[in-house]
Amino acid sequence: MKVARVVGNVVSTVSTAALDGRTLLLCAFVDPDDEETGGYTIAVDTVGAGAGETVLILDEGNSARQVLADDTAPVRAVVVGIVDHLHVEPS
Repeated sequence: MKVARVVGNVVSTVSTAALDGRTLLLCAFVDPDDEETGGYTIAVDTVGAGAGETVLILDEGNSARQVLADDTAPVRAVVVGIVDHLHVEPS
């Protein structure tokens, strides 16, 4: 799983039926200090996340398809949670 910030939506006029009615979010990966790391992904939203929110992303195809309950969906990443607070223990 990865932590990211939602930076926008992705709109596609033509897509596979597995994505019908689903929102695609453009997410920038962040470090524990909430600073962007430079990596991005497009993830299917399953929790109603919006722009600016910090989210938890499941970034593994088979698990993502299980969350969507569709074994044939061409999906790699899904948003599975909205992060309220991130606390990292000092080392």
